[in-house]
Amino acid sequence: MSESETSLRVAIVVPVRNGGEVWRRAAEAILQQIRRPDRVLVVDSESSDGSDALALRCGFELRRILVRDFDHGGTRRLAAEQCADCDVLVYLTHDAVLADAGALGRLLRAFDDPRVAVAYGRQLPRPGAGPIEAHARLFNYPPASARRSLADAARLGMKAAFSSDSFCAYRRSALEMVGNFPARAIGSEDMVVAARVLQHGLTVAYVADACVFHSHAYTALQELRRYFDIGVLHAQESWLLRELGAPEGEGLRFVLSEARYLLARAPCLLPVAALRTAGKLLGYRLGRRHADLSEAWRLRLSMHRGFWSRGR
Repeated sequence: MSESETSLRVAIVVPVRNGGEVWRRAAEAILQQIRRPDRVLVVDSESSDGSDALALRCGFELRRILVRDFDHGGTRRLAAEQCADCDVLVYLTHDAVLADAGALGRLLRAFDDPRVAVAYGRQLPRPGAGPIEAHARLFNYPPASARRSLADAARLGMKAAFSSDSFCAYRRSALEMVGNFPARAIGSEDMVVAARVLQHGLTVAYVADACVFHSHAYTALQELRRYFDIGVLHAQESWLLRELGAPEGEGLRFVLSEARYLLARAPCLLPVAALRTAGKLLGYRLGRRHADLSEAWRLRLSMHRGFWSRGR
């Protein structure tokens, strides 16, 4: 183990809501890590399937919250405040399964560099993932590690601040310096923190050899709703676009990559992919203009309907 890997006090934080079988596998993978975390905090949102009881059986700390109180930013902020005695906070989602016993340790090695404030791992397609689902992970999480600073925004645009707290570690001192997670966020709270870190002259590390299995088989309608929420975030956090640049170029690169991938493996899915792309674009543009929509339409279009009720 590296010096910082052994000297750091580390907490794993997992928000859980009816995690089911995948949460059981995720919990077992945490227990099997060679570099054991000092704390594991599970924040459970009124699970009805025994996910909270599983956390207790595993010896994890449990914090229960009401479903109506869950917020992608606010709940992670609450957990960070509860883990103030730790140097690094590693966030997982309940459906992200650490790929091997060394995954946590390899992620933590990124903090050997004192400039690194955020380090996120590689997400591999879950077993049984279809071609469209698999390509999304392979595109966003390549096999080569990378470090990014604010200077990379001129080349990468908003991609410079890309990260995912489905498997992401934060240096707690840096997280506090940038104001912690936003208290209220419809999603992309990880990008907001990463962008603030870059603005403070620190670095985001992508650690390709620290892996989890994590992907989603979203329907076309779910994709539209997910991109609606991204559009809402970009409208509400407009400084992201001003500071880093619009995401359109990266979107075109994804579409072309997906077309090549499907042409080689599943050409029959090309029309489906085209329909999904149109839905993403429509959802994103509607999200950017959500202020012009009625509350009823916002609720229909959003994946996270509780966000709107909390904002009343």
